[in-house]
Amino acid sequence: MLDVRRLRLLRELAHRGTIAAVAEAVSFTPSAVSQQLSALEREAGVPLLTRSGRRVVLTPAGRGLVRHAEAVLAQLERAAAELDGARQGLSGSLRIGTFPSAGRAMVPAALAELSRRHPGLEPMVVELDPAQVADAVRAGDLDVALVHSYDFAPVPDEAGIAVIPLCRESMYLATTSTGLATVADCRDEPWILAVEGTLCHRMTVHACQAAGFTPHARHQIDDFGTVLALVAAGQGVALVPELGLVDCPDGVTLTRLSLGRHTRIAHRSGAEDHPAVRAFADALRTTVPEGL
Repeated sequence: MLDVRRLRLLRELAHRGTIAAVAEAVSFTPSAVSQQLSALEREAGVPLLTRSGRRVVLTPAGRGLVRHAEAVLAQLERAAAELDGARQGLSGSLRIGTFPSAGRAMVPAALAELSRRHPGLEPMVVELDPAQVADAVRAGDLDVALVHSYDFAPVPDEAGIAVIPLCRESMYLATTSTGLATVADCRDEPWILAVEGTLCHRMTVHACQAAGFTPHARHQIDDFGTVLALVAAGQGVALVPELGLVDCPDGVTLTRLSLGRHTRIAHRSGAEDHPAVRAFADALRTTVPEGL
């Protein structure tokens, strides 16, 4: 019989890539993770891992077992959801992840609604980059999280993660000139981009490339308030989502574009009917308009 806890470790290795990263995620020592994976290989009766330099690579049998592990773990989530649904009233902690602009504009009202409906539930919010969400949710560090994607920067499906669509917001071109009404108009302007490696950075670069040019990046800033302040100071142009337009400085011209940012609710596969996850999603739907 295959041990479910060891299957979780194999699944984490498939996503994180190294035993050290798995050990850090689950608060084990690397030696303990290696021992557990070796025990799983003995249970399976076939090699699941092979060494490639300093890295450990899954064999075809290992990759196949990970696919089965995803299905098993999703079914266990459904079982846990059913058991929690049999209890009277929601209670205990609900660990929520959010990106900054949603944390400011969406989460407070949703938590107030959630507390009104389920006073025994204790929401605990952590702010993190959406790129970190999948690992945190799979590992059980988060129960649910708000994530986003852009029209020019879609996010691929993550194994073990399911999402619920929440809302779409428009993107705006922020400039100091009414003569700059489209992305193409800003071909020769300096640009204020998000930090390289983020979805927002990729979205802006792809939007400019679709307009026929690669943006000249003068600044790389993640905070939209700082971005707008730099635009007002004549330091460049930028693309900003609607939720990022809080306290827009004087002198900034905003042009609504056809581009959009999409916010979704992420949770572990199989947890869509968990009472606490469903309650948080319902609170968000009540307080957040579908089209901002």
